[in-house]
Amino acid sequence: MSVDYDGRVFRPLNNPPGSPTGLYRQHGNLIWAEFGGGRLHFGRLVGTCDETGTITATYCQLATDGSVTAGSLTSVPGRTAEGVLTLTEHWHRLDGSKGISVIEEVDASLAPPSPIELAQPR
Repeated sequence: MSVDYDGRVFRPLNNPPGSPTGLYRQHGNLIWAEFGGGRLHFGRLVGTCDETGTITATYCQLATDGSVTAGSLTSVPGRTAEGVLTLTEHWHRLDGSKGISVIEEVDASLAPPSPIELAQPR
């Protein structure tokens, strides 16, 4: 599955309210994303994408409680029965924990604010 991720917005599967939301960008095989919302102030992801649409990346995120999480992941594209683009993320954190998460594409209007906007006093 060849995918152009540029400008696509993803959230955890079934789009729960208050979930972190990520805006992905792509240039050639380079991938990056900014995400935030819910329990996250913001996060960043950087990596590459191969010809099948599989993303290999590292990430770092700052939670609202001040904790920082970092790790690596491999995200494999797929589709729901309804045809919605998904990414199955196989992640491994620097603390040794690992797991699998599934995110799905959502409407671009749900894109997270930029980290600069998130850092502004309310």
